[in-house]
This record gives sequence, structure tokens and C-alpha cells, in this order.
Amino acid sequence: MKIILTQEVSGLGAPGDVVEVKNGYGRNYLLPQGFAIAWTKGAEKQVTLIKRARSAREIRDLGHANEVKGQLEGLKVSLKARAGDGGRLFGSVTPAEIVDAVKAAGGPALDRRRLELPGHIKSTGSYPVRIKLHPEVTAKFDLTVVQG
Repeated sequence: MKIILTQEVSGLGAPGDVVEVKNGYGRNYLLPQGFAIAWTKGAEKQVTLIKRARSAREIRDLGHANEVKGQLEGLKVSLKARAGDGGRLFGSVTPAEIVDAVKAAGGPALDRRRLELPGHIKSTGSYPVRIKLHPEVTAKFDLTVVQG
């Protein structure tokens, strides 16, 4: 089955890529979740729009990715979250909250879908967070979750 990705799918491709997948994977997972659209000649034209939007918000090149990595690795990111006794959070920390905390700490604007978290963050403390800025560049920074 030939499909066009609308979002980044790990191990498959980036938005706008035309890929060939097994029928069940495409029909039962990628299409219903909105990760892809079925390939047609008309949809092929949408690929250019998707790629244009991606290039507007994506890291431009390897040099820019390394520059952003330098900014992130020297950053102290702190996030206040509601917590009960013993530091257990009411809910968990989301990637969107982490991106907002990075921006509030003076860091660059990031794409929340590229964050790699060490599991669910459900208590106060310090956590290592990785973000894939470029296929060749991954930045790491520490996130401190405090009761607030």
C-alpha cells in the first residue's frame, strides 16, 4: 500500500514522504491515527504543501542543529507542577509543558513530537530529556520538576 505521511513516524519517514507499507499497517494504524493519507495523484500535490510547512519550522541544517544543541545543553530547565505529599504529581508532565518550560527558560522553540522522555514523569525530581534536532544531532538536557 502506498501512503503519504502527514507526521513523522519513527522508523518510517518524515511528513511528506511517500512510502510503501503493508496493507494492514496502513489501513488499521497509520490512516485512522492521522499519521498518513492514502496516495493518489491529487494527494501527491499536497506533498509539496506538507513539505513547505515542514521546512518553515524545521531545523535548517546540521550547523543550525548544532547551534540549537549548544543552547539546550547549557540550559537549566525547571517546571512547576502540582504535587501531593511525597512529591507525587497530580497527573504527569507532558511534552508540551516541557517545550513551554524550555522556552520560558530562554531556550529555543522546539517541536514537542521530537522529545524523547525517560517514561512518564509522575513525581518531582530531575529527569534527563533528549530531543532529536536533526537525523545526526541529538541534544540532552536535565529537566527539574518542582512542587508548585
